[in-house]
Amino acid sequence: MTSPSPAERFARASARSSHPHTADFAEMQRFDLDDFQIAGCHALEDGRSVLVAAPTGAGKTIVGEFAIHLAMLEPGDKAFYTTPIKALSNQKFHELQEVYGDDEVGLLTGDTNINASARIVVMTTEVLRNMLYADSPALRGLRFVVMDEVHYLADRFRGAVWEEVIIHLPPSVKLVSLSATVSNAEEFGDWLDTVRGDTEVIVSETRPVPLEQHVLVRGDLLPLFDDRAGVATAQVNQELLRIRGGNAGGYENNRRAQEYRSARHAGGPRHAHQRRGGHKPLRAQQGPRIERIDRPEVVELLQRNHLLPAIFFIFSRAGCDAAVQQLRRANVRLTSAEERVEIRQIVDELTFTLKDEDLAVLHFWEWRDNLERGMAAHHAGLLPAFKEVVEELFRRKLVKVVFATETLALGINMPARTVVLEKLEKFNGEARVAITSGEYTQLTGRAGRRGIDVEGHAVVQFTEGLDPQSVAALASRRTYPLNSSFRPTYNMAVNLIDQFGRARAREILESSFAQFQADRSVVGLARQVKDAEESLEGYEKAMTCDRGDFREYSTIRRELSDLEKINRRDATAPRRLRDERQQQIQSLRKRMQRHPCQSCPDREAHARWAERYWKLKRSTDKTRQQIDQRTGTVARVFDRVVEVLAALEYVSIGDDGETVLTRAGRTMRRIYGERDLLVAESLRQKLWEGLDAPSLAALACCLVYEPRRDEAGPGERGLPRGAFRGALDATQTLWQELDDLERDHRLPGSESPASGLAPAMHAWARGLPLDSVLTLADMAAGDFVRWAKQTIDLLDQISLVAEPPLAKTARSALDAVRRGIVAYTSA
Repeated sequence: MTSPSPAERFARASARSSHPHTADFAEMQRFDLDDFQIAGCHALEDGRSVLVAAPTGAGKTIVGEFAIHLAMLEPGDKAFYTTPIKALSNQKFHELQEVYGDDEVGLLTGDTNINASARIVVMTTEVLRNMLYADSPALRGLRFVVMDEVHYLADRFRGAVWEEVIIHLPPSVKLVSLSATVSNAEEFGDWLDTVRGDTEVIVSETRPVPLEQHVLVRGDLLPLFDDRAGVATAQVNQELLRIRGGNAGGYENNRRAQEYRSARHAGGPRHAHQRRGGHKPLRAQQGPRIERIDRPEVVELLQRNHLLPAIFFIFSRAGCDAAVQQLRRANVRLTSAEERVEIRQIVDELTFTLKDEDLAVLHFWEWRDNLERGMAAHHAGLLPAFKEVVEELFRRKLVKVVFATETLALGINMPARTVVLEKLEKFNGEARVAITSGEYTQLTGRAGRRGIDVEGHAVVQFTEGLDPQSVAALASRRTYPLNSSFRPTYNMAVNLIDQFGRARAREILESSFAQFQADRSVVGLARQVKDAEESLEGYEKAMTCDRGDFREYSTIRRELSDLEKINRRDATAPRRLRDERQQQIQSLRKRMQRHPCQSCPDREAHARWAERYWKLKRSTDKTRQQIDQRTGTVARVFDRVVEVLAALEYVSIGDDGETVLTRAGRTMRRIYGERDLLVAESLRQKLWEGLDAPSLAALACCLVYEPRRDEAGPGERGLPRGAFRGALDATQTLWQELDDLERDHRLPGSESPASGLAPAMHAWARGLPLDSVLTLADMAAGDFVRWAKQTIDLLDQISLVAEPPLAKTARSALDAVRRGIVAYTSA
């Protein structure tokens, strides 16, 4: 290794003297820090907030960890690390414990409370939002907040929480925002600078591990791009274009592909079609049709070319499970005897608390056998405990192949050497749609493990109709805009009014990223209006007539022309109406004939300019309407929300406009979620009094559960009997009344409560065994656990705000639901 030059030594000494904490922190890391990481650390050490946008796996969390390092240098300072999902919170919690010790690190995820008073606390973003509204004592001493995966701000259901936190954090708190690569990072950074003060925007598009792009054509891995041109030019490998065109017979003779394969070292793809026994290279069929090879063959090919571990992204849960079964039937084994022993020990250690009867229902032994073979599925239907095991084994390089849905691409630290995309389209709930370039980047971002791989590999399987140019466009484009999903809710409104008053609340909402983006678009529209006004002025001069006011004359001509068109079109109108129109037409004709401009020799030339004038004016007026609609949109929605709250007496509005919370409004401050108004009003009207614990659990489930589009309800027969049905009917009637009220105030309303999972949740809360409950639910264990967790969250809120008898029932219901596989995992 060459020694640094004098200039380099001087630069390092200067950096150490100006940013000593960054230098000390950098020496503690396993890798040399990249330029963007150093820039982020320097900004924090200089007392600024920072937004870091970088690709998956680039190491942007280092900047967040440096913020924690800075906080720990000063006694009494705190740092919060927020994540969008509980699994990511759990992962970060354990990582930070290894660095700072168990006593210094806490975890808060709604249903998990570990060492909450620690100086470093990892939490979901919702927990921090609730702490801010409650003015929690835990906020004292808070110096840094790290918002990991801040691009979740675009999430339709939960994104508003990120904006609430960013807006409400005390000014003294420095914010570290970590985002995937987005195409409008500067815009987001400008907003952060506006609401948080001095914020450094750092964007890196460089992957620490280069990504090689391939197309798997039968048994050959062909480079997607011509190596001589590079990804930046999106110059597609010409042989792929010939295959697409139907001349597939000789693709193995492609010189560039041969050079590519033969030049690879052991860490990359070698001759992809060298088979055991010295078989000849696979030759594609003559003609346009190229058969796909089976998954076991693909896995064998990757293993032979040292491209495992790999993640196969399959956009369907059933497809992921079927893929594992396909490998199992083909008797694929990817692990050594020693690895199988280690896998079994880890699995048994991480699942020992699960009951034997539950393990049987969950097909545990077959699942464990698949893990011992080195393969697994990973999707939302999997029991969270099982997902954690898969993630841990994959990180330890014991599981070699994972078949996953796209949810794995979000946040969890599970990098692979290779990512395989079997298709470039997915079902979005309504139709099959092509994945976006942003999704492609997010998925393939998992390929390449820093410090392990020289390069990562993205493999797209060739299918009939695949266009290599389209794949190249996905791979080379980085268009992933971050758009706000912010909208005021009832809970947000009462909390803002309680803390700041209505006028200040409106100002706060107008500082949201949603309004910032709307205002940005207004700037563009206003520029259009300004340009149009200059053109209108020119047109008006061009149609000036020395005989009279040609604008007035052209107005008469336009009115006359419009009326004549209507009269011709509406030939079936009543005679009286047609006669009235005819009289108007005659009157306009007389006015036009008498107008001084009628006799102007340049009349038609003026008229052509007038036509241009009126056409542009009509367009400009529409643009002005758009500006009026967008300016203050968030505050206007807030006003409508307050009007609904006033109609229901959650707030009281005085003659002077002063708005204050009523007793009911103060209760609503602690009710969060999509159904905040329905829950608060049901409690106030005492609709759920007299329910036992299982029935209350079932009813709470109706308020959080979102059925699939094609899912039918259980019908009257399947629903729990007794008081539950009356309470559900009353709740649904109330929902209808509230929905009508919301629509009267030009708010979108909400979906009706869904009772599809109520029988299963009632049975679970009564203590029925898992197999019976999953049969009733007709869903995967992971899905049931997810809805049970959300039911627990709502029951917890009810237990805190309801009158004593119902609050006690809610606590009993919560305990009844939190058992077995639901209690096992906090994810």
